[in-house]
Amino acid sequence: MSDKTDHPPVPDAFAALGVRPSILRALADASFVTPSDIQSMLIPKALAGLDILGQARTGTGKTAAFAIPILQQAVRGLATQAIILVPTRELAVQVDAEIQRLGQHTPIRSVPVYGGQKIVAQMKFLRNDPEIIVGTPGRVIDLLDRRIIGFQNIRFVVLDEVDRMLDIGFRDDIRNILSRIKGIRGAGDNTAADKGAAGAQHQTMFVSATISAEIDRLARQYMREPVEKLIAPGSDEKPTVAEVEQFYFSVQPWDKYHLLRMLLERENPDLAIVFCRTKRGAEKLAKKLHADGIECREIHGNLAQNKRERVMKNFRSGRFDVLIATDLASRGIDVADISHIINYDIPEDPEVYVHRVGRTARMGAAGKAFTFVAKDQGNELTRVEELINMVIQQATVEGFVARPTPSDWTDAPPMADASGPAKPVLSRFERPYGAGAAAPQTSAGPVDGVAVAPPVTLPPRTIGSKIPINRRHKRRR
Repeated sequence: MSDKTDHPPVPDAFAALGVRPSILRALADASFVTPSDIQSMLIPKALAGLDILGQARTGTGKTAAFAIPILQQAVRGLATQAIILVPTRELAVQVDAEIQRLGQHTPIRSVPVYGGQKIVAQMKFLRNDPEIIVGTPGRVIDLLDRRIIGFQNIRFVVLDEVDRMLDIGFRDDIRNILSRIKGIRGAGDNTAADKGAAGAQHQTMFVSATISAEIDRLARQYMREPVEKLIAPGSDEKPTVAEVEQFYFSVQPWDKYHLLRMLLERENPDLAIVFCRTKRGAEKLAKKLHADGIECREIHGNLAQNKRERVMKNFRSGRFDVLIATDLASRGIDVADISHIINYDIPEDPEVYVHRVGRTARMGAAGKAFTFVAKDQGNELTRVEELINMVIQQATVEGFVARPTPSDWTDAPPMADASGPAKPVLSRFERPYGAGAAAPQTSAGPVDGVAVAPPVTLPPRTIGSKIPINRRHKRRR
């Protein structure tokens, strides 16, 4: 028979932030000892009732930062006091699981709502009037239109991954939802009445790893001044966590699969996510890897929700160790043991790169990220480096030999214009060295088993290094 002495000691550092004992007990159960920078900054401000715009690197505990104040201040039995909006189904499930873990010793309940699952299945949980709802915009609008939920009791409004939530794809849905919350101003409304007593009835918290000036401006249209903008140290300088080793490979499209195989065999990752740009690309890549004896699964928008949940459950439990994913997973996966991220397709948006890489090195763990870059994609890599404020090293795989363009390669060549045949565009990988510039060295010593090329003096803004990689598959049982 257990008693209080069986529980681990409560984390004093969180107690000093004003966190109540029931939540401290859950934090102790989860082995939380010291709050992260964003938690130390955000929790006291949130408990004071301020509207907050928070920025911190991925994997630094932003969910706990906004969840703890909500759990502490929510009133038992009052339905839908908090609405937490997230961009993907996977992130809705993840955030809800974290809230339930932190609130396990409190009477406050949360329910995730998202598309891809029958609405009647979610209605059964909503009939119990949960205090917190975590949802994707489309499903939340559906529930509001059907009058299954209402916002008359709203006290807390959270936009997680606010940069994604306020981009063009989601902006109309977010405006639709927030316009139904009493006291939230619509975009462009700036009257004194909008900032008055009605707005004091709720608290707004928007958080993300990256917040551009444009997103900052849009977010403030839905918040009460003075807005506390909290930027965790280093998050505005280098959005990717410092523990992630980042490399790129210069590789042509027809060689990518061969390079991936060698990379996986050499690195032998505990858990790895390989990101593709399209659903069809993820399907084809997973099928080829599986046929070659590498146990893997894919996750993308074409999968039924129950299958997506099953894939993620098996990935977390180690039933397979390579997940092929589209970007729906870049913001919806919180698996502690992911050791490797591979960008099989470099993203066009550099902020997507940040969120992909943020799936590894969670909460101080180490991790590696590799990006495949074709010769005409130097600009995409440069934009990533400018955003994260660092030079990504180029890497090579020992034994990998680039092939000439195969005769059956089907990608269309650059289009010609009226003046004659198209001229090839020289990328950062092909530009000649300037007069007097030093030519690159041909060899360098290994760093932690990775062959890294020495710095090269080039006119463009970035340089690189190469990595040898192979993988022996370990099937978990």
